[in-house]
Amino acid sequence: MATTTAHTEQPAGHKEPFPPFNSQTFASQLFWLVITFVFLYVMMAKVALPRIGAIIDTRQKRIDDDLAHAQKLKAESDAALASYEKALADARNRGQAIASEMRDKQAAASEATRKTLETQLNAKLADAEKTIAATKTAAMSNVSAIAQDAAATIVERLTGTKPQEQAVAAAVAGALKR
Repeated sequence: MATTTAHTEQPAGHKEPFPPFNSQTFASQLFWLVITFVFLYVMMAKVALPRIGAIIDTRQKRIDDDLAHAQKLKAESDAALASYEKALADARNRGQAIASEMRDKQAAASEATRKTLETQLNAKLADAEKTIAATKTAAMSNVSAIAQDAAATIVERLTGTKPQEQAVAAAVAGALKR
């Protein structure tokens, strides 16, 4: 009897081909590839992609909301800054007006005080001049009497005789008039 060798046996030294390239299993591999691809495509299209899309939409909505909120806060802060700057400028203007008003009031009060003091000083000066004039008049009348006494005493010592009072008074009056 003759022995036949099975097709599965390979001649010695020959190896089997890599399974994906094996022509005997190629059709079944293509079938399972199509089934697996369709299954994965359907799973991705129906489950994974909608979830990913929902997550992306949610994130985009949150980002848009955050940007809108940030824009609103920026507008509020800009308005607050403008209000602050206006209030600061108003406060500066009021401060300058108050300072100017106080300076004017102080100047007016100072001027009134100066005029009052000047009037008082002028009155005191007039009184002092009157007192000086009265004192000078009194002193001059006393000077005349003192000069007459001194002249009479000097003449008496020099001459040894007492001069007449009328002659001494006339001599002193003549000397004082010069």
